[in-house]
Amino acid sequence: MDTTDVLIVGGGPAGSTCARVLRDLGIDVTVLDRSAFPRDKVCAGWITPQVVETLALDLDDYRSRRTLQPIQAFRTGLIGELPVGTRYDRPVSYGIRRSEFDHYLLERSGARLRLGEPLASMVREADSWRVNDSIHARVVIGAGGHFCPVARQFGAQLGSGESVIAAQEFEYRLDARQAAECAIDPERPELYFCDDLKGYGWCLRKGDWLNVGLGREDKQRLSSHVDAFCDWLKKEGRVPPDLPARFKGHAYLLYTQAPRPLVIDQGALLIGDAAGLAYAQSGEGIRPAIESGVLAAEVVAGALGRVAGRLPPGALDAYGQQVEARFGRRSPQTPAVVPAPTPPTARWRAAVARRLLANRWFSRHVVIDRWFLHGQQPALPSIARSR
Repeated sequence: MDTTDVLIVGGGPAGSTCARVLRDLGIDVTVLDRSAFPRDKVCAGWITPQVVETLALDLDDYRSRRTLQPIQAFRTGLIGELPVGTRYDRPVSYGIRRSEFDHYLLERSGARLRLGEPLASMVREADSWRVNDSIHARVVIGAGGHFCPVARQFGAQLGSGESVIAAQEFEYRLDARQAAECAIDPERPELYFCDDLKGYGWCLRKGDWLNVGLGREDKQRLSSHVDAFCDWLKKEGRVPPDLPARFKGHAYLLYTQAPRPLVIDQGALLIGDAAGLAYAQSGEGIRPAIESGVLAAEVVAGALGRVAGRLPPGALDAYGQQVEARFGRRSPQTPAVVPAPTPPTARWRAAVARRLLANRWFSRHVVIDRWFLHGQQPALPSIARSR
């Protein structure tokens, strides 16, 4: 039987960040993931300077063997309309490939790894959890994304009781001809909102890699919107005409609308997409995942340091309080994507969106700076701070 202080289920950015902070605080931690790393992970994938600061990333070291695309501009607008250009005098984000990024963070976490092993069972014992009949852990942290098995263990209503954002996307390497035909500037991602404001599409080029996708609130109509978006991109000459025919799908919850509890037991909690922490307007989940991993690790380490046996009720409640202080209170009424007057007609919503998104000030200071970059919120202190 393998004994560990903390078992983290999921080795993505949330889990690996949490593991590293726990290790820095002297906690024995193991990461369990059903996949072997590096694993295929399709994601638009960009990180802001605040994420770089929190992770204490050495950008020169990272880019020496991995994709790191500086982003200094954006094109934004409605699908089918003339976009607005915004440019900065410095990198405001960096495009990354998730297969590389996640593997890098997991390797440097210092945790013991059990990869290629799914969570099959999780049973509460006197002062610990028995997982897969082979691991004893005082605390279990669910970091397995939207379909996290720890969340399912505690009753997450996947596909029925949750308002899910569904997305389809692809990421592939352009050959020489496709690279010449692709009009997407690597330093300038393109974001295009649906005219009903229920989602948006994106084009992000990371060197020779191109990522195209679209996410929406109503997953029943997702495929038709994805097809229409790609047809429009080809017609406008933004992407090569022979885009891949197969898209990969994924789902996530927006923080303001997610019903999942953050602390689910005196010895278990959820972080990242497992807890439904994606930003409401953009759906971006990397920064919330990383920050929730830091917050959870510090609370868990403090609780384990105070109590020798089973954690008492309320021992981990500070985690939920810190997440709320960082990201605000959850409110199911908070709209996703672009706020619009209520009750609006579809035509009125489109008209409002057209006027707002065509305005350069609104596009820069609201859509990009606040919704996508969250520049108004300073970085969470670095995980490399002295301990």
